[in-house]
Amino acid sequence: MWDDGFPSFLIGLREGLEAGLIVSLLIATLVRAGAKSRLPQVWTGVLAAIALALSFGAVLTFTAASLSATAQEAFGGTLSVISVAFVTAMVFWMRRSARSLSGEIKQKVTQALAMGAGMLIVTSFLAVGREGLETALFLWTTARAAGESAGPLTGAGIGLVLAAGLCWGLYRRVLKINLTKFFTATGAVLVVIAAGVLGYGLRDLQEGGVLPGKSAYAVDLSGSIDAGSWYSTLVQGVFNLTPTMTWLQVAGYVAYLATVMTLFVRGVRTAPSAKPEPAGKAPEKPETAVKADEKPETAVKADEKPETAVKADEKPETAVKADEKPETAVKADEKPDAAQPSGSRPARRAPEPVAPERRRPVWVVPVAVVAVPSVLAGLTVALSGSKPAGAQTVAVSETDCGKGFSAPRPGRQTFQMHNTGNKTSEVYLVDPASNAVYGEIEGLAPGTTRDLVATVAGGSYAWRCVPTGGKAVTSQAVRVTGGGGAKAVVPVSENDLAAPLKAYKAYVGQGLATLVTQTRKLSDDIAGNHLDTARTDWLTAHRTYSSLGAAYGTFEDFDKKINGRADGLPGGVNDPDFTGFHRVEYGLWHGQSADQLKGPAQQLADAAAGLQKAFPTQTFDPGDLPLRAHEILENTLQFELTGDTDQGSGTELATADANLSGTRELLTVLTPLLTSRAPHLLPTVGTDIDRVRKLLDGAHQGDSWTPVDHLDATTRDRLNGATGQLLEDLAPVPDLLEIRKSA
Repeated sequence: MWDDGFPSFLIGLREGLEAGLIVSLLIATLVRAGAKSRLPQVWTGVLAAIALALSFGAVLTFTAASLSATAQEAFGGTLSVISVAFVTAMVFWMRRSARSLSGEIKQKVTQALAMGAGMLIVTSFLAVGREGLETALFLWTTARAAGESAGPLTGAGIGLVLAAGLCWGLYRRVLKINLTKFFTATGAVLVVIAAGVLGYGLRDLQEGGVLPGKSAYAVDLSGSIDAGSWYSTLVQGVFNLTPTMTWLQVAGYVAYLATVMTLFVRGVRTAPSAKPEPAGKAPEKPETAVKADEKPETAVKADEKPETAVKADEKPETAVKADEKPETAVKADEKPDAAQPSGSRPARRAPEPVAPERRRPVWVVPVAVVAVPSVLAGLTVALSGSKPAGAQTVAVSETDCGKGFSAPRPGRQTFQMHNTGNKTSEVYLVDPASNAVYGEIEGLAPGTTRDLVATVAGGSYAWRCVPTGGKAVTSQAVRVTGGGGAKAVVPVSENDLAAPLKAYKAYVGQGLATLVTQTRKLSDDIAGNHLDTARTDWLTAHRTYSSLGAAYGTFEDFDKKINGRADGLPGGVNDPDFTGFHRVEYGLWHGQSADQLKGPAQQLADAAAGLQKAFPTQTFDPGDLPLRAHEILENTLQFELTGDTDQGSGTELATADANLSGTRELLTVLTPLLTSRAPHLLPTVGTDIDRVRKLLDGAHQGDSWTPVDHLDATTRDRLNGATGQLLEDLAPVPDLLEIRKSA
């Protein structure tokens, strides 16, 4: 949370201080000009700016919620790039304007006083409104990048409160801050943060299909860096740098950082030699937003009287509105003659009384400036078709499914599913025509309520409830119009997986026949004391077994006998229960004699023969096929690529290569189901597999494989990263091909 909050804290502090300094200068100028009665107009403009910023944030949030997932990526990426442009412009503007900000504000206020109340409101609104819009946009972007809003909003809130405290201290003359140094230091940090936001935005645009290169990775450390570690989370939260970045992200990050930081630093170095102020005008110190040692009357020129907030060549009454009587220019609590210079002629006879002017209530303008942007934001959200989440509560039971369901608006929606029945149910939001699933809840217990989130677009929708031990119940369908395409998963039944299962069982049967032959030869090698040949044959047989990974759950106790490890055994590698390939490996590469290895080798051959005989009658869960498509290489990354399973042969990469071959074979039998549900998945996965295979091929010569711990750091990082990316792209397979009761 706090790592995600730092960028927002910095932007809240900086933008809050900018806006606060402007408000402080506005107030100070009015007080020194003797126009305290105009202060409510300043606060009205500030209130309008705050209302505009909040309304803008609401429009961003609810408009994005109404988009499809792809459109949300494109929308978020575009706004990220725009926010970077705003922040960059703000950094350079504030660095350039810190010295002259006070004089510029005083000049604008003096002009606004002469033009009436409306212009003073506009002046304060424009001065603060820009900062508010920039803050809203950047906060929305950082919250989206963080994936949650608590951290960014908390950080921004702390920054704004601190900025308000600093501005109060400056105004009350108890603090002095070198604004030039402050904005220079925070500007440099913001340039680095903005570079990360730009990289994140470019990635979103790639995910949204706006920019190419989605799968072209320049950096892939997902296999060697724990994305959930504190240091990784800190770097991602503060700088938006992720373990996996595309070439476009890296190029955009480096180009922006190099260009903008160079210009920023160059501008800082040349600032002292800037063109001096015009003669006769004392330069302002950067730290004095409100000068602590300045007397009130120094807000105006030395040759002017304090009360003349208007120009010297104007008559005093021109500071009031054209439709006001001249004598109303004085304050209500002053005596009439106080507005006249000493020694002036007596006041003329009062004009005949006229009907008093009807004044509007003081609350009208403040309410209006808040109501107008709020109403406009509400209309924008309504016309965009978005709707707050959690709008519908839907009841389900074993007899009635979908009670309370009405046609939702397009966009991302949250449905509160409440089980009013007596049985636990599976709940699905489906397309009744194709049975495609848009969202699901597994195991909704009686009397409980859980949220189901789904993206709704144009099409037909219905609820399907499958109670435990009961029949499926489907609600009446509703029709939704408008909106982009929503992603749905066509459910898979056991019957759909029957053909792939049959094909894979045939593949495993052939592999087991080969394994029996190879383990017998290995046993014969050891019995004949041909240990060098045995080492070669051991690797051949072990690679064969490793390529059958999807069936491990079916092999039952045979897997422990054939490929068990010493981990957890009381005697370790010397424990009698340590058997199979790794037991033989330990003996062959730790100098054990043929006599010591005859027994383990024969046990291995017998276990392989027993598995071949038992396999046709073993139960092979069809649901294991899509699960193993991801799990085989997940185990490879955890065990083989860390060297955890090595017992001396140093052939972990050969085993990883066999696991890769087994995964490819499994995907081959699942191709018909995957192609119809995710046509772009297999080409992407194929590219990933080729990349991993190329890295593995570079790690061996003939039958000699490089041990994992002998790889150089760069090669090892690339291999881990490529395997991690392959796992990420395989991750949807179990969900796409999960057996669902709705089918």
